[in-house]
Amino acid sequence: MTTDKPYLLGHYTPVADEITATELTVEGALPPELTGRLLRNSHNPKPGVTPAHWFKGSGMVHGVRLREGRAEWYRNRWVRTPALDGAPYLTEHGPDLAASTAGTHVIEHAGRLLALCEANLPFELTRELETVGAFDFDGKLRTAMTAHPKQDPVTGELHFFGSSPFPPFLVYHVADAKGRIVRSTEIPGATASLKHDFAVIRRHVVFIEGNVTFDPDEHSGIPYSWSDTQPARIGVMPRGEDGTRHIRWFSIEPGNMLHVANAYEDGQGRIVLEGPTVDRKGFRLSWNWWVGAPGRGTEPNARSYTRRWVIDLAAGSVDERIVDDLPVEFPTLNEDYLGVENRYQYAVSFPDEKGYGGYGVVKYDRTTGARRIHRVGDARLPSEAVFVPAAGAVHEDDGYLLTVVSDLKQDASQLLVLDAAGLDRVAAVHLPRRVTAGIHGSWIPDTALDGSDA
Repeated sequence: MTTDKPYLLGHYTPVADEITATELTVEGALPPELTGRLLRNSHNPKPGVTPAHWFKGSGMVHGVRLREGRAEWYRNRWVRTPALDGAPYLTEHGPDLAASTAGTHVIEHAGRLLALCEANLPFELTRELETVGAFDFDGKLRTAMTAHPKQDPVTGELHFFGSSPFPPFLVYHVADAKGRIVRSTEIPGATASLKHDFAVIRRHVVFIEGNVTFDPDEHSGIPYSWSDTQPARIGVMPRGEDGTRHIRWFSIEPGNMLHVANAYEDGQGRIVLEGPTVDRKGFRLSWNWWVGAPGRGTEPNARSYTRRWVIDLAAGSVDERIVDDLPVEFPTLNEDYLGVENRYQYAVSFPDEKGYGGYGVVKYDRTTGARRIHRVGDARLPSEAVFVPAAGAVHEDDGYLLTVVSDLKQDASQLLVLDAAGLDRVAAVHLPRRVTAGIHGSWIPDTALDGSDA
């Protein structure tokens, strides 16, 4: 089947089947503390299926099992949701929260592996990536679940939200360290604006509403579009039980953010929020790529520049600025620093809207303002770089970055291990196939899965 849809071509070409391979070839030496699984999710429609939007492609999770310097296995599995077999999301009885693509992210919490898509319930997977089924937290989750939950590194709680184009527009949830929902509350003042990510800091929760909002005339299957009349805002809510009574919304410049790099409260009590954002033109270029329409950018992340907001709660003001004009997406960090001030951030760089520049893994030093890029080479695209702490780590960047690199010239992929301090190559695992360029993923240490030998 031929198609001109950019999300079905090149690095994004779907794989047609599920395989398992063992005892993979390793170049270099894998650090022994890398004992666990790197899991990566991607939109990967079945052969013969052409979704109307990149985000409508069914989810496929790719996994690499590392242990004590060896790469034991690679496997890939579709997330077997009703949508994989064509079930519609909207029925005569309303939304079917189980009809998920489950193709955006994959995480672990309380020993469960969950494949996520923000419009639906999560789907639980086994340690071998087989699908268990929709997971609703023992019936307590009655909304969709964001693909970007935040696990508090101190308490182990999982914070997440459900967003909808219809009231209630935004519901905030907290699950305890054992995976039980202990709080669900509707957020007052929220609108139908698309909310893909958010931030959790020590004393506050931060919600972001951009200019992309519900549009019933958008027929790609993702009913959102840019609106100049939709206000862009940041909502700041205390984390306490009565936090909704004290939420404040702050107007910001027009734009749209998909992914938060981090947020924290600085020494002056101000809230600092950072992440890649797009303006109206950047969103249109990206959207046209996502739906395969004319006038699209060369990449799915056109004009995505890192922006910083400093919210002064006492003064009721927001200072904002672009801090880097390199097109980047998929920001990550050492998640021990989630919600507190961090020095280092990582991202994937993309060519600009004219095709200039190249793909690479970027490291930002927020103290000095320095930027370093590990270029992956011609016709090679890295995935989101996942940080894994080194054994006995002392400094914030003592650790490794794990990224799956798609190589079009070789029709192959590698799991690349970089030293997070200098971005030097440590090792590479040769995978048995070219892995479809994807969205988000996680490193799951064996300790998180009860030390299983599976």
